[in-house]
Order: sequence, then structure tokens, then C-alpha cells
Amino acid sequence: MRYSQIRAFHHVAVEGGFSRAAEALSLTQPAISEQVRKLESDYDVLLFNRNKKRVSLTPVGERLLICTKQLFEVENQITDVLSENRAAMEGTLRIIADSAFHLTSRLEAYRKRYPKVFISVRTGNSAEIIEALRNYDAEIGVVGSPNPGPDMEVRGLGQAPIIAFAAKKFFPEFPEKLTLEEIARYPLIFREKGSKTRQKLEDEAVRMGVNLSPAVEVEGREAVQEVVAAGAGIGFVSEAEFGYDVRLAKIAIADTNLSMSESLICLKQRSEVRSIRAFMAILAT
Repeated sequence: MRYSQIRAFHHVAVEGGFSRAAEALSLTQPAISEQVRKLESDYDVLLFNRNKKRVSLTPVGERLLICTKQLFEVENQITDVLSENRAAMEGTLRIIADSAFHLTSRLEAYRKRYPKVFISVRTGNSAEIIEALRNYDAEIGVVGSPNPGPDMEVRGLGQAPIIAFAAKKFFPEFPEKLTLEEIARYPLIFREKGSKTRQKLEDEAVRMGVNLSPAVEVEGREAVQEVVAAGAGIGFVSEAEFGYDVRLAKIAIADTNLSMSESLICLKQRSEVRSIRAFMAILAT
């Protein structure tokens, strides 16, 4: 295989089309198409499904894209090593978190040190976060698990108890605490499957012989908060992430010691990428 063929494939996959890849590489579309065609021919594989309007990756193409992401990241690391002493850090840092609460102070510190780095933040549950890191679709994760996997580098962010919460108008007299069995009598608002908070609650309910089932399932913590604030039922969250909302009040769960450990994570094999290393180091300063 030739470097030019791999580079052409990578840019078509990342840019989502041959014409955009040609523009990104300052080449003609026929030149890009020929490089990809030759790569497919040499290895007797189909990397893209082609139609008139768009291209999409085949399963082999999806696997190859993960490899080329690694390849070109190593290339960028080499450039970083050679230029680190003279160049201000630039580029993009993609963060996926189960809650933005744990990021606020660290984002501020990082932005002050590296103002030329563009930061994007999106939310997801623990399963989505780990998948995104492993697929090179994000650089940094914040996840509700102290042990996300042996391939992850982990920095602990502390732990907090899991609490219930409800709209202040939900109860005639708002309780400070309820048992899990008492909570189960009310309509419950759960996050989607894959949420560590939900998993811990369901496991504890099974252990205690309590039937804990959702009346409403909502994707994302912020969406749960809005549904609960409307008076639809009781939700659950780590106390550290409860924040402040004048519409809501928290309820201690009287008969459990459930807690959430939040961790800052990245792939070990990417831990020396300059932008990732710098963000992980924020915890040590």
C-alpha cells in the first residue's frame, strides 16, 4: 500500500465524500478516486458503498478508519514533539461527559493556558463515552465509573451519594428522605439504559427485593431534569451533579449507601497526545 492511498481513503471517510476530500488535500477528485480504487483493487476489498449523492463506509472501511485515525494521530504526535518548544498548542479537543458539572473549573483553567485550542463538549452515558473514546471520536471522557477498562487512563474526580429529586410541587409536604420501597410507589423518571446511575439503582433494587421500574425513560440528564421539573415523577442523580434549580428539591434515599464515582478518562495509547496530556495534567495542578 502507498501512503497516498491511505491518506486518500482517510480523508474521504472523514470528510464524507470524494469531492470534499479532494478539496481538503488540494487534489482533483479523479486523483482521489483513483487512489482509493487502487487501494481497494490491490487488497480485493470494498471500502465504500457508493451512490450518486453520498458514500458510506463498509464494515471493512469502518475498521480501517479506526486504524488510519491512529496512524495520522501518531503523525501529529511526531510533529508535536518536534515543534513543542516553539509552537503554541492548537487544534481541537473533543470531550464527552455524563455531566458537564465536573468540567467547568477544568475547562476554564485549560482555556487560560491554551487559548488556541478549540474545545467541543457533548454529553452521553457511560457506555457511549467509552465507545467514543475507543473509536477515536473523542479525546477526553468524564464517566461515572472508577474502572472503565484496562485500556483507559483514569484520574479520579471524587464520589457523591446518589439521591432522588422531584419538583417542589410534586408533594403536598416535601420529604427530606424516603426509603427505596417508598420511592418505588411513585412514577419514576429514568435515564436511558447505559446510565451508571440507573444501573446501580436497578442492581440495588434487585438486591433489596424492590420493584423499581420507570414510568418514563428519557435520554440525557438535562432531559430528565426537565421532565421531573414538570411534575411527572421522581428522578435520580449524583448529589454532586444536582446543581441548583429553583423548581426542584432533593430527597435522600434512606436505606441505601449508593454513590457515584466520577472519573476523567482517556485511552492509554493516546495519553501522550499533547492536548490530551495537558488536559489530564490539569488535575495535578
